[in-house]
Amino acid sequence: MPTPFQDAVYKALLKIPKGRVTTYGEIARYLHTKAVRAVGSAVGKNPNAPAVPCHRVVLSTGKIGNYSGEGGVDTKKALLTEEGVVVVNDTILNFKDVLYTFS
Repeated sequence: MPTPFQDAVYKALLKIPKGRVTTYGEIARYLHTKAVRAVGSAVGKNPNAPAVPCHRVVLSTGKIGNYSGEGGVDTKKALLTEEGVVVVNDTILNFKDVLYTFS
């Protein structure tokens, strides 16, 4: 059973459109918290991946980071690629163009 905070993070993940990515920091800003690490922890515990698209959350540098879902980082890259996000050397190409900011 997710905590209320985790539930808020999962609801935020559902807002990220296909073909876009966001960062842990962007989710924290959207939730009006400075708890970026707690956001990361909630994303990592997502019990409903990839239906709740935690694979669309990347590092603020544009690196894809980790993926705790089945298949790990390779699955994350495949899911992003299927959605039209270009990943080169574990980095999102045109990161600023595909960054979703919840505005």
